[in-house]
Amino acid sequence: MGFFYLLSMLTKRLIVCLDVRNRKVTKGVKFKGNIDIGDPVEMGAQYSADGVDELVFYDITASAENRPCDMEMIRQIAKRVFIPFAVGGGIRNLDDMHQALLAGAEKVSVNSLAVLHPEIIAEGAKAFGRQCIVLGMDAKFVGVSEKIPSGYEVFIRGGRTPMGIDAVQWAKKAEELGVGEICLNSIDADGVKGGYELNITDMIAKAVQVPVIASGGAGTPDHIIDLFHKTSADAALVASMVHFGDYTVPGIKKAMLDAGIPVRKKLGGDV
Repeated sequence: MGFFYLLSMLTKRLIVCLDVRNRKVTKGVKFKGNIDIGDPVEMGAQYSADGVDELVFYDITASAENRPCDMEMIRQIAKRVFIPFAVGGGIRNLDDMHQALLAGAEKVSVNSLAVLHPEIIAEGAKAFGRQCIVLGMDAKFVGVSEKIPSGYEVFIRGGRTPMGIDAVQWAKKAEELGVGEICLNSIDADGVKGGYELNITDMIAKAVQVPVIASGGAGTPDHIIDLFHKTSADAALVASMVHFGDYTVPGIKKAMLDAGIPVRKKLGGDV
């Protein structure tokens, strides 16, 4: 295991997500109504300088346009960002994974592809190490049933297609296949800024041994503090609350530290 992977197990991480469309960072609510915000390379470099622990870049139209992730963008990011970052969207096969990692990404995230072709997880873990493979999961509450015992169903294709798969069961299967961590996004909470979906986050975090990143719903530092006080999540992913200038990375990490949450300090300085 790499240094950053081991460190992530000891401290709670703050991760900024940048959804990218046509080389612009974009943000919506519940996967709809997206507006463009700025340049992903410049924004990523600023967040890195501000002391965020990791970044995630999602090329949100790559899969729908049946093209690979924007490799030139990844190369530009790698020149400006000196912290681990993951890329997702348009990862269609093992070669796309390889090209993204060669371009400078530390991790690749697979979502729809993994649901439709679970073997890609095992192939990627074998080829590049499980620490490089992130499972992106979009889950929505649909009610408890025999088929969906947790009450949360897995959706693919940007939250548009229900798969009849239970979220907790899928997380456990992905771990068995070799995924290194799971980024769990609540469709219900996405972009609403009303807090994380703590119930499903804790269910999955307790069902697997790999790190779980909570995504969807962060609006204030208190939401992040609640996440770590009330669930076993390893990392909090934020987007809107920093993209629109409501809060800063240093401010969020100070609030976490003040609340007794172990955070990773910026190298060479304070939080």
